[in-house]
Amino acid sequence: MKKMTFLFFFVLAAFMTRAQDITQGLWYNDKKTAKVQFYWQGDKLNGKIVWLKEPTINGKPRVDKNNPEASLQNKPLVGLIFMKGFIKAEKNIWNEGSIYDPENGKTYQCKLTLVSPTQLDVRGFIGFSIIGRTSHFTKAE
Repeated sequence: MKKMTFLFFFVLAAFMTRAQDITQGLWYNDKKTAKVQFYWQGDKLNGKIVWLKEPTINGKPRVDKNNPEASLQNKPLVGLIFMKGFIKAEKNIWNEGSIYDPENGKTYQCKLTLVSPTQLDVRGFIGFSIIGRTSHFTKAE
């Protein structure tokens, strides 16, 4: 019986640890128009667009047309690394990163908070996190 109890808690702990790893699976943005994949690059967490609900316009891939750098305005949005440099601060919080908004071409400071295994709050801000906006990403898979 003790072995069964131990095994149950071991499996439960493994599941909970995996459920809190945002690099497992894909996430929808708040409008569910894009899927994001998070991955580690060294000790920094990044996020990239891996799927768009509408990947093309007039038969051509959607591009980063609002990028302030003219040389990047023809780069496809699918594959775009738009979240960079996050450091794990606490159990379910990553901060010191940045988020690029391809809709307006601006980059903001950003903080990620895993609210539950299926909800990730993404807070973009300028200066202080009080002045900003939170998007709610949801688990896609």
